[in-house]
Amino acid sequence: ALSMRMVAERLDAGVMSLYTYVPSKDMLLDLMIDSVWSELYTRDEEPNQQPGGWQGALRFIAQRNWELYQLHPWLLQANPGRPVLGPHTSRKYETELRPLDQIGLNDIEMDATLTLVLTHVEGCARTLITLKRTQQDTGMTDSEWWVTQAPLLAKLIDPLHFPIATRVGTAAGEAFQASADPQYLFTFGLERILAGVAELIAAKR
Repeated sequence: ALSMRMVAERLDAGVMSLYTYVPSKDMLLDLMIDSVWSELYTRDEEPNQQPGGWQGALRFIAQRNWELYQLHPWLLQANPGRPVLGPHTSRKYETELRPLDQIGLNDIEMDATLTLVLTHVEGCARTLITLKRTQQDTGMTDSEWWVTQAPLLAKLIDPLHFPIATRVGTAAGEAFQASADPQYLFTFGLERILAGVAELIAAKR
């Protein structure tokens, strides 16, 4: 949906005139990504002001990023591969590192902890957006799709040969009424990450 030609048409301008402002589509995407990060926090101190210490701050950071991906799902497709070197991206990094400072982690562990949380959020958000898009494209909910697939599943998954997969898959399907629940995965995974970091800090002490 984004090309220099389409942007030019939207602005009622010539395509070549856009290149006097941005040299390429890649640079345009970098500017878009950097701009959207400015929506995360109203103040740099906001994460640190949440109850629950560093863990509460990371929960807040994770939740804000989770919500932003849902507001701007295109972020999950616009992956530059390398960090966007913009003012809002730099401010985001500084803001999200602050709760981890002086809690018992070294600098490498601080960076790795933040990266672990953010990649977990991104993965769960990607799953959520993909499920929503699939439901829109097929016109079927997950529950409806599973009903149509039940006869095939009964032939392929023999409980005698796959006893654990049958038991666990049935339990998850009944609990979520879907193949997965991204919100549950988001919360469950985040709490496991925080518990692991807390254990690391305690061990270092």
